[in-house]
Amino acid sequence: MAHTNPSREEIKGILEASSVIAVVGLSDKPDRTSYMVSEAMQAKGYRIIPVNPAGADTILGEKNYASLKEIPFPVDVVNVFRRSEHTPPVAEEAVAIGAKTLWLQLGIANDEAAEIAESGGLNVIMDRCIKVEDSILLPQGKSKG
Repeated sequence: MAHTNPSREEIKGILEASSVIAVVGLSDKPDRTSYMVSEAMQAKGYRIIPVNPAGADTILGEKNYASLKEIPFPVDVVNVFRRSEHTPPVAEEAVAIGAKTLWLQLGIANDEAAEIAESGGLNVIMDRCIKVEDSILLPQGKSKG
């Protein structure tokens, strides 16, 4: 069965309810899309947690982790900047750590990853940019409450 993304209203609710975003594939290079998107989300008030086994010790002022399983606190959204074929194991880790949402960035989609995450109770959003969605749905930032 093909995956269907949540409605815009549902995505807005997901963003409003989220504060910690683990970014798989976050580069420490400021000219990379993953860095620019994460920096913008951080500026909007989200806590960005880098997950990149080959990355620097810290990225955007936060400790970088080699895997999702190493993060010692709850994560709301797992935002993925990896090629589509590498996303099923990320989905498995997202389920294992109890994340609420698996978000595959623009240009990334994988039905197997979606099925793994949905079976584990996660919301799944694919082929959408979290920064664009946040800018459209929450232009003033997240409401506190």
